[in-house]
Amino acid sequence: MRRSIDDYPFDPADYPPDYEDDELTPISWAVAISDDYGDAQPRVILTVEEVGKPGEGLVGHLSPDIARRLRGAVRDALAEMGEDPGR
Repeated sequence: MRRSIDDYPFDPADYPPDYEDDELTPISWAVAISDDYGDAQPRVILTVEEVGKPGEGLVGHLSPDIARRLRGAVRDALAEMGEDPGR
């Protein structure tokens, strides 16, 4: 099984105002699930690619525990910024 969950293409509006082109790397990301492994256990697939360099990005194959840890880290970062971390 493979299933795409969400993806986000880069948008220049995401950058802070007055950034220098060489300070930030434009990236796109995608999240999917797959169980195409020898142990047949489903994993979360996180792909991060630099815009203009398809196929050269990083792909993480995250176990449920690691995916939850990442979700918690993003939630904690949002709370630290004073943003609603959601559920």
